[in-house]
Amino acid sequence: MSGRLLDGTAIASAIRADVARDVAGLVSSGVTPGLAVVIVGDDPASQVYVASKGKACLEAGMHSETIRLPATTTEAELLAQVDRLNADPKIHGFLVQLPLPKHINSERILLRIDPAKDVDGFHPMNVGRLSVGDSTAFRPATPFGVQQMLLRSGIETKGAHAVIIGRSNIVGKPMASLLVQDTPGGNATVTICHSRSRDLPALARMADILVVAIGRPEFVTREMVRPGAVVVDVGINRVVDPAAAKGYRIVGDVAFAPVREVASWITPVPGGVGKMTIAMLLMNTLQAARQQSGR
Repeated sequence: MSGRLLDGTAIASAIRADVARDVAGLVSSGVTPGLAVVIVGDDPASQVYVASKGKACLEAGMHSETIRLPATTTEAELLAQVDRLNADPKIHGFLVQLPLPKHINSERILLRIDPAKDVDGFHPMNVGRLSVGDSTAFRPATPFGVQQMLLRSGIETKGAHAVIIGRSNIVGKPMASLLVQDTPGGNATVTICHSRSRDLPALARMADILVVAIGRPEFVTREMVRPGAVVVDVGINRVVDPAAAKGYRIVGDVAFAPVREVASWITPVPGGVGKMTIAMLLMNTLQAARQQSGR
């Protein structure tokens, strides 16, 4: 058996087309959804990601702003930018790109963002709303993207045992919140595993749906996957490979080739979950514009 690919590229493209259509409808009624991104410093990976977000906004017909600040920016200066965006009626959602320089308290910055504009879904108020099933909460883009991949591929979550490897606030915990809700793409029985879990391979083998976000290259092996399971690889890692043209290759947290032999569905890396993140950020911005404008 060779698992079918959960094609994040195709699904993300379909979602972005849906968002662009709905944005056009809002624009015709006088509301142009606006997304701003604040980046501090010159981290190369963050620069590329931020540029992609800006391009995706424009393609969707949204207003886009990118605020680039030097690494020497003080915490007070960054908080002032957050306050300005909170008050700007043209901006319906914004985010501060992480990581931030070490002299800035990231938690203090995130807490300052207006929850109504927190399209990353990281503010404690949105985290709480998500956990109780409030549909107005913003869902963090990566786990939201995973849920949409499952839904749009016809993979049944109702009654399924979903095992999540990784307990981060960005992926693992919100992924569990989404999968356990009494909504489409939910109603699963959820187990969260982490580095302190006893006999993690045995727990992984119990999964109907295995979501891996542990940050360790090719951590999940074939022996850890029950035949027929759906495997979603959220990881993205750069590993040294002298045979590769660039001297490295990009791999996920799952050993793709051997695991594909037993899985029913599997996400590739790249081309899987990563493609969904920006698409879901656009969807959250559209949601923010609708909620703030009452349309």
